[in-house]
Amino acid sequence: MYYKTFLVAIAASVLATGTVTSASPAARQEPLDATTLSAIKSKFGKLMELANKHDFKALHGMFWQSPSTLLVARSAIQSEGNWAGFWGNEAIDQKLHDIGTSGPVVLEPDYSKLRIVGLTRDVAESYVPMNITVSYAGQDGTPRPFLMIINWLRIGKDWKVASEIILPVPPAPAAKG
Repeated sequence: MYYKTFLVAIAASVLATGTVTSASPAARQEPLDATTLSAIKSKFGKLMELANKHDFKALHGMFWQSPSTLLVARSAIQSEGNWAGFWGNEAIDQKLHDIGTSGPVVLEPDYSKLRIVGLTRDVAESYVPMNITVSYAGQDGTPRPFLMIINWLRIGKDWKVASEIILPVPPAPAAKG
């Protein structure tokens, strides 16, 4: 009886291992090819160019047209806190306009650290550290470090910004000593 149970356990283990092994290569396959990732990188560059030109109409077209589109940015309204989420194209358009007309705004991404990964065939994420110079909502126009994380969504044959999250990088803690 023990011998039969042992054989069944071994057979089950071999079958389970075979299933996992055969699924592994597919699990490691990237959902987006190099050409697509390059196209998204180009779209990111265009987004930065339009932002630095304050071309609000063209920026509007870079975003997914949906009430679920998200921009996380500094807030000028105390009740929202320092940083808030702005949902939908109307709110995003207004926020970009408010920031862009508050004074100089310059986004300087570190392209050497730009990383774009495919999450699915229709969703990608980009990450890049950058310096942003802005005078909006009490900021003094001094370049400061931020992280920009964008979720890109394939709409037809194009890629649109579904969410753009801009996070300030906190200063390094003071060294003890």
